[in-house]
Amino acid sequence: MNKYDNLWDDVAGLENAKGSLKEIVLLPIFFPQLFEGTQNRQNRILLFGPSGSGKSLLVKDISTKVSEYSFFELSVLDLLSKWIDESQKLVKNYFDLARTSQPSIIFIDDIDLLFGTRNDNDSEIARRVKTEFLVQMQGKA
Repeated sequence: MNKYDNLWDDVAGLENAKGSLKEIVLLPIFFPQLFEGTQNRQNRILLFGPSGSGKSLLVKDISTKVSEYSFFELSVLDLLSKWIDESQKLVKNYFDLARTSQPSIIFIDDIDLLFGTRNDNDSEIARRVKTEFLVQMQGKA
């Protein structure tokens, strides 16, 4: 038994999300040898679902109980600026900071408010921010 066995006992359901988080967050802590060399491990996850389903609770539990990770909690407003290209730079800077503080978790609650469906009605700034976010999530930057 380890200190994380009861990590999400206070969250009912969400077994798939819990399993994915355990695989991505906890396995590398306990079995780092599994992720050495040429193994490409999944290290990004996007939790989605209706409001109130416990996604935020799962991530906040990780932030308080798994001290091995640097945790960055952002609001959508932290990513917005009235200056052109500044929002893109903010997204890139947060991801750069997380990369230099590895292992780390970036938590952006209610990100769907900003990054909902891409469509032709998006402003140029919104398109750029969405594109930058997707590039950073893919690790291509």
